[in-house]
Amino acid sequence: MSGDGLLVAVDSPVHRIPAQVKLVALFVFVLAVVSTPAAVFWAFGLYAVMLIAAVIRAKVPAPVVSRRLAVETPFIVFALLLPFVATGPQFDVLGLHLSRSGVLGAWNVLAKGTLGVIAAILLSATTAPRDLLAGLERLRLPATLVAILSFMVRYMSVVSDDLHRMRIARESRGYTGARLGHLKAAAGGVGALFVRSFERGERVHLAMRSRGYIGRMPLLSAEGASSTQWIEGLAISLGAVVVAIAARVVGL
Repeated sequence: MSGDGLLVAVDSPVHRIPAQVKLVALFVFVLAVVSTPAAVFWAFGLYAVMLIAAVIRAKVPAPVVSRRLAVETPFIVFALLLPFVATGPQFDVLGLHLSRSGVLGAWNVLAKGTLGVIAAILLSATTAPRDLLAGLERLRLPATLVAILSFMVRYMSVVSDDLHRMRIARESRGYTGARLGHLKAAAGGVGALFVRSFERGERVHLAMRSRGYIGRMPLLSAEGASSTQWIEGLAISLGAVVVAIAARVVGL
C-alpha cells in the first residue's frame, strides 16, 4: 500500500489508464447500474462479474476492498429495515412478516449501492489524488472547484494532525469524554480548530498572492488520453450500458 491517500501502489493496466478516462468510466457504469430495474437480477450478476474482473486486473487485494466496503454500513442497516417497515403485500419467512415491496427495495439499495461503492473503491485504489484532480481538470471542471479540491486534499492531513495533537493535549490533562461537562472542552476544541484553520488559510492565500497567484492554479497535467486508452478504459462501462439496455427491454 502507498502512503498516497487510498492508492494501492502496484503496477497494473488499470493504474496506467489516465484519470479522466476512469472518471468517465465510473460515471457511465454507475448510471447504467442505477437505471437497471431492481427485479432484473441477472443484470446485477453480470455487473458484479465485470467489477470482479476489473479488480483482479487492477491487482487490488480483496481484503482492501472488503475493508473499504464498511463505508456503506449505514445503507445496509437502512436496507435491512425496509422489509419490516414497508407497506403492501406481505409473506412469512421463519415467522417474520416481510413486505414484498420492502424486500425488493432492500435488494435495490444493497445491490446498486454495493456495486457503486466497489466501483468507487476501484477508482480510488488505482488513482493518486493528484491524478484525480488532473483528470477533473482535463474534463473541464471549473478551475475554482479544482483549486478548492486540491487544497482540501492537501490540507486534510494537516487538519487531521491538528486534531490528533489536540486530542493528546486534552488526554494529558485528564480529559476522558465520559462526563457531560466534558462537552464544553470538546466544543472549545472544535472552535479553536476552526479559527486555526481559517487563519492558516489566510496565511496561505497571502503567500500565494505574493508569489503571483491571480486566481487560477497552474495546470496539473497537460497529458491527454489516447484512443486506445479510452476504448480500454470504457470497455466495462459500455458493456454495463449494453446490459442495462437489455435489462430494460426484457423488463418491458
